Parts: sequence; structure tokens; C-alpha cells
Amino acid sequence: MVAVTVEMGDDMTDQPKPGGVTPIKISSTGAEEATPAGPAAARDLKGMTFLTVAEVAALMRVSKMSVYRLIHAGELEAVRFGRSFRVPESAVTTYLRDAFFETG
Repeated sequence: MVAVTVEMGDDMTDQPKPGGVTPIKISSTGAEEATPAGPAAARDLKGMTFLTVAEVAALMRVSKMSVYRLIHAGELEAVRFGRSFRVPESAVTTYLRDAFFETG
């Protein structure tokens, strides 16, 4: 098991970049510092399910570009892995729940 520490680099700030994405620098040191919030946050990720942008688009019946727009606008929570995004299933559920409105 490799411990991963998430640190903000010298050229990075804790403010989101345009498009709602904040880059992070990952190093492989520090057993107790697995996540910024500590080991308790790492346990919370155990049962979390991530969806691809294509899976979210199919679930919501919209295009992948629409999902990317929601992510970059900060309306849909996502995690960036390399060049691709993964969306927590709970974020999709929350977004859809908040999007409902009563008519008439």
C-alpha cells in the first residue's frame, strides 16, 4: 500500500482555476497524510462509486459535452484523473435532486 500526500505546489493556489478545476500535486510520502482531511476522509471514499463522463451523460440523457460544461461551471462535482474526469455517483444524484422543480 502506498501512502499519498496531497500538497499544493508553489505555483498552485487553493483557489479554483478557470473552469472550476483546482490542480493538485501528489507525492508519495507521509503515511498519516493520505488525504487533505486526514485518514477519516480516506475511509469515507471506500464505498464511493465513480462514473465516467459517458456514463453520466447516458444516465442523464444528455451529451458528454453537456456533462463537461456542468463540471467546468462547477455545477457538477468531479475528480480529475490525468486527462479524464470521474464523477461521484452521489454528486449526480444530488445534482438531479436539486434540478427538479414543481410545475403549474
